[in-house]
Amino acid sequence: MKKYLYIFKSELMTNLQYIFNIVMGFIGILVMLFIFVNLWKYIYSDPNELISGYSMNQMIWYIFITEVLWGTISGRKYSKKICNDVKSGNIAYNINKPYSYIGYCLSSQLGDAIVRFVMYIIISMVAGFLLIGSFPKLTIISVLAVIITSLLATVISTLLITAIAFFSFFIEDASPLYWIYSKMILVIGTIFPLEVFPLAIQPIIKYSPIYVVSYGPAKLFVDYSNSAFISIIIAQLLYLIGSYLICLLIYKKGVRKLNVNGG
Repeated sequence: MKKYLYIFKSELMTNLQYIFNIVMGFIGILVMLFIFVNLWKYIYSDPNELISGYSMNQMIWYIFITEVLWGTISGRKYSKKICNDVKSGNIAYNINKPYSYIGYCLSSQLGDAIVRFVMYIIISMVAGFLLIGSFPKLTIISVLAVIITSLLATVISTLLITAIAFFSFFIEDASPLYWIYSKMILVIGTIFPLEVFPLAIQPIIKYSPIYVVSYGPAKLFVDYSNSAFISIIIAQLLYLIGSYLICLLIYKKGVRKLNVNGG
C-alpha cells in the first residue's frame, strides 16, 4: 500500500508544478460550456420552466459538473500511454517490478486526476456563477455526497479506461475502442441528463457506465435526495468491483499471452 501511496504522491507533486498548463487545458472546456449555457438559455423561454424535471439553472450546472468529471480523467493521454507500453514492450519491465501494474497505473492516474479535479471544479464554480448568477440548492450533506461520488466516478472511469487499453495485448491498437467509449460518455452522459432521453432508453443508460461516472455526481449536485444518493453509491460500488475484476482478468490473460509469445 505504501508503494502505491508513494506513486500517487510523486504524480501529485509533479502535476502541482504544472498547474498553469492544467488551467490552460481547461480553456477548451470553458468555451464549450459557454456555448451550452447560451444554448440552454435560448431553449428555456422561462428560467423557471422545467424540461424533463430540470430547471434552466439545474440543466446548465449539470453540464458544468459532467464536463469537470470528463476533463479530470484526461483519458486519451492515459489510454495511449498504456497502449504504447504494451506495443513497445516497456510493460515487460513493469511486470517484474515489486508492485501490481494495475495498482501503479491507478495510483499514477489518480495523482494526476486529483489536481485536475480541484483546479477544474474551482474554475467551473467561478465561471458558472458568473454566467448563471446562482448555485443550485446545496447543503453540507449534498456537497459531501457529490465529493464522494465524484471520487468513485474517477476511480471507476480510470479502471474502465485501463481495461480498454489492456486490449492492446490482443489487438494492434486499442485506441478505436477508447474512442467509442469516450464518445459514448461525452455525447450521451455529458451533454444531457438521463431524464431527457426516451423512457425506453433510460434503463439501458442507467445500467451503463454513464450512470456511475457522469450522471450520478452531477444529479446529486443539482437535485440531491437521499434515495438518489443510495441508488448511485450502490451502483458505483458494484461497478468499482466489477471494473477492477474485468481489468484484472484482461491483464492476466494479456500477460499470459505475452509470456507464451516470448515477449
